[in-house]
Amino acid sequence: MSIARVEPLTTARALRGPFDYRLPDRLGEVGVGSVLLVPFGRRRVIGVVVEVAESSELPPERLVEPIEALAAGATPELVELGLWVAREYCSTPARGLELVLPPSVGRGGRGTGPRFQTFAAPTDAGRAALGDGTRLGKHQRAALEGLASPAVGELSARQLEADRGIDRQTLGRLEARGLVTLRAARSFRRPEVVHVGARSSRPPLSADQRAAVDAIVAAMDGGGSREHLLHGVTGSGKTEVYLAATEVALRRGRGVIVLVPEIGLTPQAISRFAARFGDRVALLHSGLGAGERRDEWERLQAGEARICVGPRSATFAPVRDLGLVVIDEEHDASYKQDGDPRYDAREVARQRAADAGAALVAGSATPRPESWIGLQRLRLPRRADGGDLPEVEVVDGRQEINSRGERRGAAGGTLHPRTVEALAEVREAGAKAIVLLNRRGWSPFLCCRSCGRAWECPHCDVALVLHKLSERLLCHHCGHAESVPDSCSACGSVALARHGAGTERLATLLDQAVTPLPTFRLDSDTTGRGGAHIEILRRFEAAPSGVLVGTQMVAKGHDFPDVVLSVVLDADATLRFPDFRAEERTFALVAQLAGRSGRGERGGRVLVQTLAPEARAIRHAAAHDAEGFLAGELERRRALRYPPFSHLVRIELTSPEAGRAQAVAESVRKALQGGLPAGTELLGPAPRFRLRGRHRRQLLLKAEHRAGTVAAVRDAVEGLARGRELRGVSVSVDVDPQ
Repeated sequence: MSIARVEPLTTARALRGPFDYRLPDRLGEVGVGSVLLVPFGRRRVIGVVVEVAESSELPPERLVEPIEALAAGATPELVELGLWVAREYCSTPARGLELVLPPSVGRGGRGTGPRFQTFAAPTDAGRAALGDGTRLGKHQRAALEGLASPAVGELSARQLEADRGIDRQTLGRLEARGLVTLRAARSFRRPEVVHVGARSSRPPLSADQRAAVDAIVAAMDGGGSREHLLHGVTGSGKTEVYLAATEVALRRGRGVIVLVPEIGLTPQAISRFAARFGDRVALLHSGLGAGERRDEWERLQAGEARICVGPRSATFAPVRDLGLVVIDEEHDASYKQDGDPRYDAREVARQRAADAGAALVAGSATPRPESWIGLQRLRLPRRADGGDLPEVEVVDGRQEINSRGERRGAAGGTLHPRTVEALAEVREAGAKAIVLLNRRGWSPFLCCRSCGRAWECPHCDVALVLHKLSERLLCHHCGHAESVPDSCSACGSVALARHGAGTERLATLLDQAVTPLPTFRLDSDTTGRGGAHIEILRRFEAAPSGVLVGTQMVAKGHDFPDVVLSVVLDADATLRFPDFRAEERTFALVAQLAGRSGRGERGGRVLVQTLAPEARAIRHAAAHDAEGFLAGELERRRALRYPPFSHLVRIELTSPEAGRAQAVAESVRKALQGGLPAGTELLGPAPRFRLRGRHRRQLLLKAEHRAGTVAAVRDAVEGLARGRELRGVSVSVDVDPQ
């Protein structure tokens, strides 16, 4: 008798699986990764087989049989990876396993079925019928004429209908007469690849690029370090290195995973892989339809596609014989998952590559401190075209503040006169520019000049942002919206002040500053519709001149050779965040946008407008000095015991009642005390701002020993869940919070 050990796909933290089920012969072949419908108490639930055994600790009469087998599911290797994610990030086995299952399999349903297409081909009798006087209807003759060409062979019924108006009934009558044969074949739904700024040529590799490829290939073959950081200045040709290494992997019969930060914001990298490797590339991301996702997943599982390109979820793609894992723009924060399990795709990719014996290469012009000291470095110190990095000018915005502390100039100082002058030069030259302001909307907040009242979200402890086009005040956290008031409800005054500026207001100012050049705005307000971001980038690419303005979206890996000016406004804004990574993020944001300029023959320059021109992050970014910045940043983090010299775990408790959130947070702290490894620092509980109507409390652990600390947190939370002490309170655990 065979026993299936099954993890039910439920989210209860108190549930301890797996559970044993007796496997009957009627289910056919069931192995690790198979998806079963099983009886579970009074319910029927979907579960994943995590082990097949010959015996159980339970007596045979207590074992029940699964109801049915639903799908082949994931490979044993991916099942192990899903369980590893659940353990490593303090989640449940069900959450971890859902990451590795085929799309649509799991709690959401039984999957999206395959699609088949009908193909028609003429028989010898059908070809002869065109010339031997056989009586044929008009549509029958048209169908045979379309099929009879030696260059055709066979056509799909869909194509015959589109080209010649031939319906399925006509083909059925021809088949009945023996004049055509019909066959059904699997038709894969393929996502469209939009080509934006993609290069059709294959430039020769430089000596530095060739050395990097050789090191990656050696790692693929088991020589030297298997993990590399490809540190290349912006425009140094990192993507060409990835492409060349991928070609070698394919020649060796190995598969490849290429991770990109956000599928919509990195269309150029995707299109270059699709242009080079064609149908061997599969895309996996949340923007695809359910059928497209399922078909791309199955093409990878079957080995028809050998390369998977996608955002963090592509880490779990069923790529066969994995030989290479690429993490492009490895510094990007979007590689960290927000929802449970809160995994870091960069760490999961390292684990996946290690399990498969694959090479891993993480690339960036602004690498994270963790990668800088944790991976073997490969350097691309020069731009691929031999050009110089653009000159960066730091513009001191403090000079535009008057004696009353008010900012002079356009939009209260949003555009410094030096910036206006540079944009005018772009206009006169009929060139292109990119302007970044990492704040959307018209004004960040609205207040009453008379009584000082500021408009805040009723559900979150944050100010509402004014959006002029929609004439609404919006909360960027929960989505609450209300009309812009005419007067203050507290004192009746009509003197309402709009403070600061966002990308919506900036775009209006730029329209005036660069007329008649067109302005293109790229932020989450203009890209809410599917494919809108691609449309904006393509319009900017096609325009002979213009200005692209937006949030950090405009700094994400775009390669437009005709951009001659990049501008960063309010560059020090992220430095004011209470986050130990604030300087790292500021450096990356400024340096990445600086790299968008001067990639063509016309060269380029960069303006960095800031109130903190002496800030370390801004000085190093202006000098294109990643090594200098990282040296200082690592020294600071070592002194303060921050990652990579420690590990952080954040536990957040949320409840509609502040007292309940505080009480449970105290219970969690008590449960943790005494069970943590030596050297672990436990901070809190501390309050965080109210979000979506829920009060929040946070505990933070700073640990020397990651595994022991994670295990202690997992045991404490699961123990409280079993004791029902978490009633009415949501608990989230974030290992390595970003």
